[in-house]
Amino acid sequence: MLENLTDRLSLLFKRIRGKGVLTVQSVDEALREVRLALLEADVHFKVVKSFIENVRSKAIGAEVLESLTPGQQVVKIVWKELSSLLGASEGTESSDSASGKDADILFKNIPTKVMLVGLQGTGKTTTAAKLALFYKKAGKKVLLVATDLKRPAACDQLRTLAESIQIPIILPEENSQLFSVVEKGLEAGVAQGVDLVIFDTAGRIELDSDLMDELGSIESKVSPDEVFLVADAMTGQSAVHVAERFHQVVKLTGIILTKVEGDARGGAMLSIRSITGAPIRYIGVGEKVTALERFYPDRMASRILGMGDILSVVERAQKNFTHSVKPIEKIKSNELTLEDFLEQLTQIKKMGNLTEILNMIPGGRGMMKQSNPNQMEKELRYNEAILSSMTRQERHDPDRINGSCRLRIAKGSGTSVEQVNRLLKQFYQAKKMFKTMSVGVGKRGFRNPFGGLFPSI
Repeated sequence: MLENLTDRLSLLFKRIRGKGVLTVQSVDEALREVRLALLEADVHFKVVKSFIENVRSKAIGAEVLESLTPGQQVVKIVWKELSSLLGASEGTESSDSASGKDADILFKNIPTKVMLVGLQGTGKTTTAAKLALFYKKAGKKVLLVATDLKRPAACDQLRTLAESIQIPIILPEENSQLFSVVEKGLEAGVAQGVDLVIFDTAGRIELDSDLMDELGSIESKVSPDEVFLVADAMTGQSAVHVAERFHQVVKLTGIILTKVEGDARGGAMLSIRSITGAPIRYIGVGEKVTALERFYPDRMASRILGMGDILSVVERAQKNFTHSVKPIEKIKSNELTLEDFLEQLTQIKKMGNLTEILNMIPGGRGMMKQSNPNQMEKELRYNEAILSSMTRQERHDPDRINGSCRLRIAKGSGTSVEQVNRLLKQFYQAKKMFKTMSVGVGKRGFRNPFGGLFPSI
C-alpha cells in the first residue's frame, strides 16, 4: 500500500534536501508535486487543499527559508502535517513512548461493549475475531456475539474463528429474532464476567435506509462503549463516503481499515479522519487472525515519506520471537546449529512477508530495488524446506550429512542437491567466521556474515 505515493514523495524530498537555499518559488513548485501525488493517491480534494495550505504557510516562514537546513525543515513540516492528517494530536505523546499499553479501549465499563459495523465484503466478521484475539493477548476476557442474521453462514464463519482462537461465542438459535440474540449476548457478558463483548452486526450490501435504521436500533439496545466501522482500504474515497453515512446513523468512535497490505493507493487512510472526524484505531495487515495492529499516525507518516517504521518492526519481533534460544551465547561457545536456524525461520514467518517488513525499515525500499524481495523470500522458503527434510540429529550435527543424505534431503524438500550444498556451505562459512569474531561478540557487535541465514542475530 502507498508505494507510488512513497516513491514520489521520497524522490521529491531528496531533491529538496539537496538544495542549499529554498525560495518561495521552489517551495511552491515542490508543493505542486505533493498535491499531484496526493490526488493520484485518491486523497479527497478538500483534504489535499487544506493540507497543502497548512504546509505552505509554515514552509515559507523566515525560520525555514533562512535555516541552515531548509530542506530538512520542510520535510519535518510535511511529516508533522501528515501525522496530524492521520490523527495525531498536537502535544500528545508519540507512539514510541514506552507506555507499556498494547490496547487503547479504556474499559471504563465492565463489560465494555463494542459494535462492529460495515458493508459486506470488508472482512468485518474476520476482524471481529482478530479484535477478540488482540485483546485476549492483552489479558482481557472476551466474548463474541454473532448478530449477523442476514448473510448465510456468517454465524458459522464466526463460530469457526472463535473456536480456532478459543474465545466463547453467543450464537442465534433456530428462528431467533435479532434482538433476542443481542439481549442474550448482553446477559452472557455480565453472567460470565467478561471484560469485552464484541457484537458482529450484519454487513450492508449498500447503504439501504431500512438496514441502517435497524443498525440504529441495535445501537440503542446495546449502548456500546465503542462503535468501529470496518472499512476496506482498497475502496479509496468511497470508503470515506461510507464512513460519513454510517456516522450519521451510529456515532462512530473509530475506524478499522482492512486490506492495508494490498495495493490500495492510500486515499481512504489519508482522508477518512479529516472528513468524518473518526480516527483510525486499527489496521488489518493480512488474512491471518493475528494480523491486526494498532494504528499509529506518526509511524504511518514516516512510512509514507520513506523513513520506515522501525518501531513496528521491533514490536512484531518482540511478539513473535521467543527467547528460548540465545544465539549470541551459542556463537561465543561455537555451538550454533541448523536447529537454531529452523527455529528462527519459523518465527520470522510470523512477522509477515519480507516486502512488508522491508517497507517498514529505513532504506528498505532501496534494498528492494537492488535485490528482489520475492526471490529472497523464495530462498528462505527453500531453506526452510531443506531444514525440515533433515532429521533432528542431522540439524544438530551437520557433519553426519553425507552424499546419500543430501540426495534424500533434496528429494524430500523439492529442491536440488546443489541447493542443499549451498545452505550447508553458508552454515560452515558463517560458523568459521563467528569463531574468529567471537572475541568481539557482545561488545561492539558485527555485521551478520550469514547473508540471511540467521537474519535475527
